Amino acid sequence: MSESENNRGEPRWALDRKSLELDVRRELEMPSRRLFNRRVLTLGGLTMLTGCTLQDDASVNTFLEKVSRMNDRVQAWLFNPNQLAPTYTEADITRPFPFNAYYGIDDVPHVDESTYRLVLSGRVTGKRVWTLDELRALPHAEQITRHICVEGWSAIGRWGGTPFGAFLARAGADTHAKYVGFKCADDYYESIDMPTALHPQTLLAFEYDGRQLPPEYGFPMKLRMPTKLGYKNPKHIMEIFVTDTFPGGYWVDQGYNWFGGS
Repeated sequence: MSESENNRGEPRWALDRKSLELDVRRELEMPSRRLFNRRVLTLGGLTMLTGCTLQDDASVNTFLEKVSRMNDRVQAWLFNPNQLAPTYTEADITRPFPFNAYYGIDDVPHVDESTYRLVLSGRVTGKRVWTLDELRALPHAEQITRHICVEGWSAIGRWGGTPFGAFLARAGADTHAKYVGFKCADDYYESIDMPTALHPQTLLAFEYDGRQLPPEYGFPMKLRMPTKLGYKNPKHIMEIFVTDTFPGGYWVDQGYNWFGGS
């Protein structure tokens, strides 16, 4: 019996809640979990006395990485692909909307609209490139939603584009695959889970506040996901790929949680 038959047609990314509950319970009942608070206090005192950081203890790093991975699994388990993030009115929009990146505004990449081509790769049957005119001709959607930054601030913006799930379907993407990844003109890279990619509010955005997406907000396009923290929303997208191999992400590879739900 094939995996798809065994799951009665459910996507391969569908999580087994019972299995996850057992994993979480096992993690929480481990001696290292029960001793975690005491260990943190001990290491905190050691830091004060010696000037060392927690990063100097490889075992602590390993432990925290396991906690982070468990957190990702729990967030994925709790994620409801049908639950919508709050929406707002025109009067609620934050103006000006903040610029934020891992570089200064003077280093925003320049992308030539006339030569731009969006590349699709990986588990897609319609492997091809898309021009901006072709992308803008796709069914249009708009949302006024809140962008939540991991740094602690938030802002409300108005985004326009095409529903990402519909775009993936049109492109012949394998929506039973686990991940969708993004490569960007500013050397940023990111990836998301397939349920988030198919969420009705996940938007391939070409517009901001009723006009063409400005360079500082991600021209020629960004992925707008009100269900994710800001760092999960890639800008200046040049390539989209569908894969079963975990792609990581710019900040994820530096220790941030991968799921990044808001």
